[in-house]
Amino acid sequence: MEYLLENLKGKTILISGGTTGIGRATALMLVSMGAKVRIFGRHQAELEETLALIKADSPDADCDGMIADVSKKEDIKKVFDGFDAQFEHLDILINNAALAYQSIQEGSYDDWQYIIQTNLTGYLALSHEALNRMKPRKSGHIVNVGSMSADVREKNSSVYVATKSAIQGFSEALRKEVNQLGIKVTLIEPGSVGTDMQDPSPEEQAQLIEALEMLKAEDIAMAIIYALSQPKRTDVVNIKIKPLLQNI
Repeated sequence: MEYLLENLKGKTILISGGTTGIGRATALMLVSMGAKVRIFGRHQAELEETLALIKADSPDADCDGMIADVSKKEDIKKVFDGFDAQFEHLDILINNAALAYQSIQEGSYDDWQYIIQTNLTGYLALSHEALNRMKPRKSGHIVNVGSMSADVREKNSSVYVATKSAIQGFSEALRKEVNQLGIKVTLIEPGSVGTDMQDPSPEEQAQLIEALEMLKAEDIAMAIIYALSQPKRTDVVNIKIKPLLQNI
């Protein structure tokens, strides 16, 4: 039996936090499949490095990016103004930008507020704008990158856990709101992944990956591709993916 997956060639895709880690790995895979990808992140050097990697890997790639901070409403407007200037519609939003944080016993109100605005409010605001563009076409896909921390709820990670638990609830409720409009919502919840967000050095992360205790960013990117390439009738609700030997 022939089973045809959705072709991602030509799809217009916006990725937050697309300049490092999971976002970067996902952008690289998507452009190699012919998607039209726009990424953004907070730092110019990381943006330039990612775009250079994409062009080296896929010389004919339709990929561009900008500097923007999802915690700032004016930056979110800038992102969508730029996207609308280039494309007539938005097919896929990948909410990925997030920051690590430890216990509520640490930091200040301003620190917690910035984490919440980045890890939660940014997802809400980007989803709102994406839906405004998807609903008229009765088509679209929102992918929220969460974390298994929403269920594991590790000690000394209460602020981060709070934001990822919120993303889990948001994704489940949003899916029920928009499926009838022809729009898909997928929640990807990784375990430990070797990215800039993690405390271990790159060398230590490589050792953990070799020991099967940490994932590569590409592992999560593949999960995202799987969800995006399913037939129209299929809505991948949630993927939890952890390192084989991470004890969670």
